[in-house]
Amino acid sequence: QLQAYGGGLVQAGGFLRLSCAASGRSFSSYSMAWFRKAPGKEREFVASISWSGTNIHYADSVKGRFTISRDNAKKRGYLQMYSLKPEDTAVYYCAAQSNGGTSDRDYGYWGQGTLVTVSS
Repeated sequence: QLQAYGGGLVQAGGFLRLSCAASGRSFSSYSMAWFRKAPGKEREFVASISWSGTNIHYADSVKGRFTISRDNAKKRGYLQMYSLKPEDTAVYYCAAQSNGGTSDRDYGYWGQGTLVTVSS
């Protein structure tokens, strides 16, 4: 089970850190990813990190602004979001799966989502 939290309202240029809390014993061996869904748009990939933290991928739209990380001992995943833009407004979901990649079809475990709103 996954639970995403940390969303909120922030001004453009601001910072937010999202967290994903996992329960169960498998988290440390699973890839973890963040996806987002904006109103009227399809869910899109944001970032992913392998179980060891050695393989990290970002969507082009967030590269250089967002940082994904994880703490397996705490069963937590994180998404640090800098220089936020209004177009980053979306519900953000964390997901986990063994050998997950950058497609939402790769992931079988999902959190409930947390809303990020960036005002201009």
